[in-house]
Amino acid sequence: MIIKKYTGKTESEATEIAKKELGDNIVIMNVRPVKKSGFFAIFAPPRIEVTVALEDEPSKVTRPIRPNNVQLQKTVKPAQPSNASIGEKLLKAQESGEIPPLKVGSSEHEETSSKNHDRRESEPAKTVTESVNEDNSAIEEKLDSLHNLLEKNLKNEKDEDKEESNTLSEETITFVKVLYNSLIESEVDEVYVNQLTDEVEKVSKPNIPMDYVLANVYQKMVLKFGAADTIKPPSSEGPIAEIFIGPTGVGKTTTIAKLASELRINQKKKVALLTVDTYRIAAADQLRTYATIMEIPFRVIYSVDEIKQAAEDFKDYDYIMVDTAGHSLHNEEQKQNMVGFIKALEELVETENYLVLSATTKYRDLIEIADGYSQLVRYKLIFTKMDETSSAGNLYNIHMHTGAPMSYITNGQNVPSDIAVFDAQRSVKSLLSGH
Repeated sequence: MIIKKYTGKTESEATEIAKKELGDNIVIMNVRPVKKSGFFAIFAPPRIEVTVALEDEPSKVTRPIRPNNVQLQKTVKPAQPSNASIGEKLLKAQESGEIPPLKVGSSEHEETSSKNHDRRESEPAKTVTESVNEDNSAIEEKLDSLHNLLEKNLKNEKDEDKEESNTLSEETITFVKVLYNSLIESEVDEVYVNQLTDEVEKVSKPNIPMDYVLANVYQKMVLKFGAADTIKPPSSEGPIAEIFIGPTGVGKTTTIAKLASELRINQKKKVALLTVDTYRIAAADQLRTYATIMEIPFRVIYSVDEIKQAAEDFKDYDYIMVDTAGHSLHNEEQKQNMVGFIKALEELVETENYLVLSATTKYRDLIEIADGYSQLVRYKLIFTKMDETSSAGNLYNIHMHTGAPMSYITNGQNVPSDIAVFDAQRSVKSLLSGH
């Protein structure tokens, strides 16, 4: 599958340019106006960008292997969609062995995730592994709409007498077009969208329903996300230092309070809170208030020697949770201070680092932040403010860009309820539905 973009004064002009290069068999996937950058761009009329697709030569299309002495059957048209949701179809396909079952976490986590699809944490007594309440019916409805649109487009193809390879081409291109637009609408980066559409061709064969192809894409995205990597169980050899890093204003302090509450109140663990953020007095006061309510020790750290002393003082605890200062990645002094505190803890106790990012931050800025912290430490990902955005594309983008494991998401300011373990299956359903 070849996917390219062309620009012109009008859609027709851009399309003609595409046809001259690729031929008349192109399929238009997306049309949008674009403006030139620069000072004089405000005086220039907008140009039209057309994204087109062209299938590779028919010889490249994979055909099923046919046993000797068996006559080839006619191409089977995809069945009309039933009233069952895509989720139900995926489940049936997995149970029947048509596709392998998803294995991205322990059975305990899968059972918890399933239950959390239908309810929200309403009391502090519930565990943090319960997912954030979302409108699952709306997501399922949108995912069904994706499937129905695909089936409708295939049904309306009038030329039923084409060769087997051409029929496959039409089905594949139609599916790629719907998939492409849904993922772009969810703000998944075009690089990763093209990777997924390329994989569609690898599994597309004659006689295979589009339900199977959609299930395959769904499964691949879930497996690319992988299982959530959350806070480790406490060690008998000493405390684990949970260190939270990230820019200012993303919600690190509130996130620490939510997780500390889960560990202290629900899991009955011994937790101590530290902050090395001496730049913002309000942040320290806020964390001190949470510590008082939860009846756990709190300490403001000003030097490497003090953080070493804290590690010694709390050696009988399960967890030491550390809030760091948000800073500019161009401020070398602040960067070295943060790294100094982390290295001092690494020499004394086991550590885990969490990069806390806001889901509302621009993609380009997220890339710069993630790359900057990658040069300093290894980390897991926590995304905050999920309730302030309608698109989860950046979660997939940053995970794919960094390779860092997903950990938690938050969707509000309420402590401790508005936090959940990242759920790959729910996120992928949302991305495929354009929700």
